[in-house]
Parts: sequence; structure tokens; C-alpha cells
Amino acid sequence: MVGLSVAWHLQEFGHEITVIDRAGVAAGSSWGNAGWLTPGKSIPLSNSSLWAYGPQALFDPDAAMSVPPRVDLKLWEFCARFMARAHQKAWDDTMAGLTPIDVIALAGFDELIDGGVESWTQEGPFVVAFEDEKQSKGFLEEIEGARRHGQDIPFERLADPRELVTQLSDRATVAYRLDGQRFFEPAPFVEALATAVEKRGGVIKTGVRVESVNSTRAPVVELSNGEFLTADTVVIATGAWLPQLAKPLGVKQMVQAGRGYSFTVDTEEPVKYPVYLPHERLACTPYQGRFRIAGTMEFRGPDEPFQPRRIQAMVSHAKRMFRGLDFEDLQDQWVGSRPVTPDGLPLIGETKAPNVFVAGGHGMWGMVLGPATGKLLARQIVTGEQDPMMKRFDPLR
Repeated sequence: MVGLSVAWHLQEFGHEITVIDRAGVAAGSSWGNAGWLTPGKSIPLSNSSLWAYGPQALFDPDAAMSVPPRVDLKLWEFCARFMARAHQKAWDDTMAGLTPIDVIALAGFDELIDGGVESWTQEGPFVVAFEDEKQSKGFLEEIEGARRHGQDIPFERLADPRELVTQLSDRATVAYRLDGQRFFEPAPFVEALATAVEKRGGVIKTGVRVESVNSTRAPVVELSNGEFLTADTVVIATGAWLPQLAKPLGVKQMVQAGRGYSFTVDTEEPVKYPVYLPHERLACTPYQGRFRIAGTMEFRGPDEPFQPRRIQAMVSHAKRMFRGLDFEDLQDQWVGSRPVTPDGLPLIGETKAPNVFVAGGHGMWGMVLGPATGKLLARQIVTGEQDPMMKRFDPLR
């Protein structure tokens, strides 16, 4: 989503575009995520609740947040930096940086669709459900925090927790309706975006990996097939793999793969709206006639094997809160690597190498912030002027 959005907006300025993707369009985190376009939930991941939850997660292999017990100095350095910001002052600092781009995020999708991307987004409402009042406390604090920083987030408590989603089980005794957000089918949208880029003359090369990017004046890209490409400008938008190419170019910020899992199930009756289960840390969405259940934050390497136990833990949690779902037929089982930075802010802008830029590190918010990122970075590349809201995202910070 991020890379193709940059490409589309550079085409708006008349640039000729080549996109290089090692696996294929929407083959990574842009495929199996929940498909939530929720700027009201695009908030810092690190917060004070981690001090209670984090130690528990270390010893529970089925916890929603997972860190494998291993000797890995880089992983533990990232965790230490991540936890160092798990307090209110740091949360507010990060939220202040995210809010301006959150506010313009949804308009970015309208611009793409109006400009020829043949796909759709859909308004909620989102249903947010809990077993009891106590569980809802953290969610209400997050919404209030986002509102305090300037977002308009309509939400109200439902008198009947099953008013909008009858599939919620009797365990759900508290539910809220969250408005002002959207959802979509992520892979089809990204594929439509790629098609739009190609229709406007862009070239998309798949099945080949970028080995290095070098630049003294004109950037040179080395591909895994032995080919060398030259360009006026290069944008590195490789998600959780970003450091491999960007670190030699002066981008020292850590980017850790925060892996998310998902699967789909059939339902006795169609589910019309997305459902958020904060206590279980599950994000659920109607998807191509089925119901996608996504979640977890697993800090592992981006290329490590799929961990089936993560799916089974999600099924166990989901079974408690839903009824009328067929958990005997799990389809579309998936893991994807989200690029998480210790301070919760993305990396968007210039590297130390001339005419080489990066766009990544959005954590869980790459889908919703992708189009706005593309527009802001393309404008910076073409005009040389950095939008004020981009200063907090400086890759060289």
C-alpha cells in the first residue's frame, strides 16, 4: 500500500515509475491484515498498560503479544526501547506526531478512487465488545486520548451488545458503536492500485529482489538477477525489511517485524460490520463473503516460519466471544510482518544518499496511512519542500 501510493502520486507529477517487488503485489502485510481504515485507532502501540501485560506475555506462549525467549541482542534492544516509551508522556508525544496525518488519512483513499483506482471503502460502524465494564477501561482511555489530540471520533454505548452483530456471544455484556471509520478488502484494493499505476504507464517488476541501493549523484539499484537500474529518484518502501537497504544510507532507527496473523471463517448469517475485541486483541472484518479474524503482535524476524500455535490461540479467544462461526474450517491462514519502530512514528523522507528516500515503519497503520504518506512524500520529492507534519517522521532522527 505504501509503496504503490508513493508511485501513484509521483505519476500525478508526471514521473515515470518502476516498482520492484520481490514477491508480488499485496504479497506481504498488505494482503492478510484486518482491512481497517481507522485513523481514530491509529495510536501509539506502546502505552503504560504494557508494564502489567508485557511480563505476563513473556511467559505465556499464547499471549496476544509474543516475544520468543531467545538470545537475540537486537530484539531485546528493540524491546527495551519500545518499553521505555510505555508511559503517558511518551504516548502523548507520539500521538501528537501521528494526529495530523491521521486527520487526512481517509481523504487519501477518496483521492485514489476518484483518480481511477477501481475499488471501494465502506463506512462502519465498528462494534467494540467486552465481557464486562472493567475490560472497557483501556479502550475508553485510548479514544479519549485521540480526541484530546484533535480527532473527531463519534462513539456511543449500545443498549443491546448484539444490536448490530448478532454473532456476539452472551459473554459480551458491554459494547460500543464506533463511527467515523471505514473498512475495505485490502488485497483487492492494493491490486486495483497496482493496476491503476500500470494503466498510467508504470512498470511493475515482481519476483526479483533489490540487493542494494547506492547513490553518489544518480541512484543505482542492484537486483537479485544481476541487473542494475539507474533512476532519478529511489523510494525504499520495503516494510519490515527496510533496514537491509536503508541502514547503509544513514537510516539508523530500528525497525522490528511485529508479525500479525489472520484467517477467515464461514458464518451462519453474514456479519455486516467489523468487530473489535480489545481484551482479546482481535480485529474482525467481513471479507469476500467470509469473516476475517486478525490479531497478535509477534516480535520475530520477518522471514521466520509461520507459527500455527498463534492461530490456535486466536481461535480459542474468538470462540469465547462469538457464536454461529465455523471454526472447523479455517481458511486463508496467514502471517505478515508489520514494520514497528521503537517510538511509534513512521520513517518518511530523505536518507543521507542523494535522491534516495524511505517510506515505512508505520507499524500497524501502514494501510490507513499509506495514501496520505504517498501524497506527502511525492510532493516533497518533487518540490523539495517538507510538509510540517512530516518533520516528526524524519528517517534520520
